[in-house]
Amino acid sequence: MHKGTVIKSTGSWYQVRLENGDLIQSRVKGKFRLDGLPLTNPVAVGDQVEMSLNDEDNTGNIKKILPRRNYVVRQSPRRKHYLHLIASNVDQAVVIGTIIEPMLKQGFIDRFLLMTEPYNIPTTIIFNKADLYEEPELNMFTYLKDLYEKIGYQVLLVSAVDGTGTEEFKAMLKDKITLVGGQSGVGKSSLVNAIQSNLELRTGDISDYSGKGMHTTTFAEMFPLTFGGYIIDTPGIKTLSFNNLSGEDVAHNFREIFEYSKNCKYNNCTHRDEPKCAVKEALEEEEISELRYINYLTLLEEMEEQNSWERKKM
Repeated sequence: MHKGTVIKSTGSWYQVRLENGDLIQSRVKGKFRLDGLPLTNPVAVGDQVEMSLNDEDNTGNIKKILPRRNYVVRQSPRRKHYLHLIASNVDQAVVIGTIIEPMLKQGFIDRFLLMTEPYNIPTTIIFNKADLYEEPELNMFTYLKDLYEKIGYQVLLVSAVDGTGTEEFKAMLKDKITLVGGQSGVGKSSLVNAIQSNLELRTGDISDYSGKGMHTTTFAEMFPLTFGGYIIDTPGIKTLSFNNLSGEDVAHNFREIFEYSKNCKYNNCTHRDEPKCAVKEALEEEEISELRYINYLTLLEEMEEQNSWERKKM
């Protein structure tokens, strides 16, 4: 048996880098599940695996996935009762957004954090395209930076075009395995290319008629950084949903809501209409951001609908 790391997924084939550096195209032998839930892709980029080699065609068969120290997962966009494994064994994550071109979707940032928070994966929020920001965009950035730094997330302002913040971004990536995500059009690939041009991540154009980013990447892939470390580039994610979480999980993984909820009158408080709710009190005192609270309610309703549907099905 040989050990290696999965560095690329293409659906039915996985590229594995063996301990000696050889790259082997591999298939999966056997069925793998995650916490009892079915997976659309049983193996994730970042997985440490044991495999056998086929001497005839120099391919491999993945026989075993070694224990993961963490993983990042979302609901499959095509099969809503399945989970889609995005990556595993990461040191940190980065979610890239921008205030304009395309317009900011702040709810996506909170969904991304809900994906990384359950496993305590340190996540940095990066706002790209600083070269385009004028006073309104800079004011919005300052507001969001204060909002997220207050609850413990690092926030960076960068520009792949004029180099703003790129050295800080590069220093953050050094010697770490970093999951990099962001909606299409935010300049994720351009920003990564700005710190290491030979990676040649595919970049996407903004479509003229809609202002929405075109899909450019289909599968996750791990790239080595010449200055130390790896990045795992993720597919252009349009939406993030979670069929593996409950309403309680949502509240638990919104850091500030979880912190204030300890003082609620009821242990099972949903922080909507219950009396003596410490979260609602903090909201009124502007200790909790209304933006974050609205996103929390949206996700809570999604989870309740999902769980209600599952109960009816049983």
